[in-house]
Amino acid sequence: MTTDAHAEVSQARRGPVRSGERALAPDLARGAMLLIIALANSASVFFATAPGLDRTPHGAERVYNVFLFLFVHARGIPLFAIMFGYGLVQLARRQQAAGSAPAAVRRVLVRRNAWLLVFGLVHGILLFAGDILGAYGLVGIVFTLVLLGRGERVYRVPIFYLGFAALTVLTLIVVVAIGLATGSHDLTMVPTDDSASMAADTFGAALTARLTEWPMTVLSMLPFILFVWVGAWAARRRVLEEPANHLRMLRRGAVLGLGAAILGGLPMGLLGGGFLTADTGDGATIKFLYEASGFFGGIGYLCLFGLLAHALSKAMARPRENLLVGAVAALGQRSLSGYLVQTIAWLVLASPFMLALGGGTGSTTFLAAGVAVGVWLVSVLGAYLMQRRSYRGPAETLLRRLTYGPR
Repeated sequence: MTTDAHAEVSQARRGPVRSGERALAPDLARGAMLLIIALANSASVFFATAPGLDRTPHGAERVYNVFLFLFVHARGIPLFAIMFGYGLVQLARRQQAAGSAPAAVRRVLVRRNAWLLVFGLVHGILLFAGDILGAYGLVGIVFTLVLLGRGERVYRVPIFYLGFAALTVLTLIVVVAIGLATGSHDLTMVPTDDSASMAADTFGAALTARLTEWPMTVLSMLPFILFVWVGAWAARRRVLEEPANHLRMLRRGAVLGLGAAILGGLPMGLLGGGFLTADTGDGATIKFLYEASGFFGGIGYLCLFGLLAHALSKAMARPRENLLVGAVAALGQRSLSGYLVQTIAWLVLASPFMLALGGGTGSTTFLAAGVAVGVWLVSVLGAYLMQRRSYRGPAETLLRRLTYGPR
């Protein structure tokens, strides 16, 4: 057989990642972050607002609102964007190791991301206008065609962006502090956006609203290519596959990243919890500060799970055999399916035209949180059972079949 024929066979057989090739940290991060995504999205659906929260909280709900803005809202999605970029480099690396030429690698990744965009279109129109899959698919196509495989100088660009983003967050903190000290304090609730699709009384009305809401969601998330870029930079250095070689960076990233997210989200959280009032003119700045600091929250979470995976690997010979670790990591391997299961659950449980659980008496805040935790636990159990039987997630299976073919 000729060399070219060998390469063609290698390219044809190099399909999706095999279980033995998986690092623990990425799967653990994706599985755990689906809980953060669940808490954020369930609140958005139950209250039909973005970000989701009770505008008039009482008692413990006020503290929980603070928690949402410190650790949940605008914190989980940046991590998934970073992990998405990390995964793109991993996929490209495996294709190259199998002998695929750069052009063939790009074709595979473009095809995969194009199908992810289709997934997002269907998901965003039929189920949830806050869909992230369409934006990631579009960003993935652009990243693959423009940035993937470039030289080291290109991958240093996001490091400069990190410095600029940090300076922006620090500046906003100072501006907000001055505003809180000198403003008229006539703003008592956080600025939120109502969602017509989530409040719709019929499925048809919700679908019609999502026809305009979903494209706006995709457009608003296109700047996430910078987060994807950071993930690609980390993947080139195998930060999560080899955390022992990056412990100092991971520790600093966890402390500084989560610290920036907490400081940046605190004014919004205190305002959402009714512990703070502000000038109306400062409301937009407070909201922008919490959103901008979410990027650092994503970095902090990434580093935290890298450290956790390293600690587990030192403490256990086979950490995936631990029940809890293995179950969460199993969900991380099936994160696409887990994400889609969540939105189906919100549609059934919270929509006004279905079970409408949020329309009863009692605390809708804690009902939404309880439903989020319950749905996540069910998805963890389902992923664990599939892992025991060597079943891939249905969404992952479909995406891989569309990307690599039936074999």
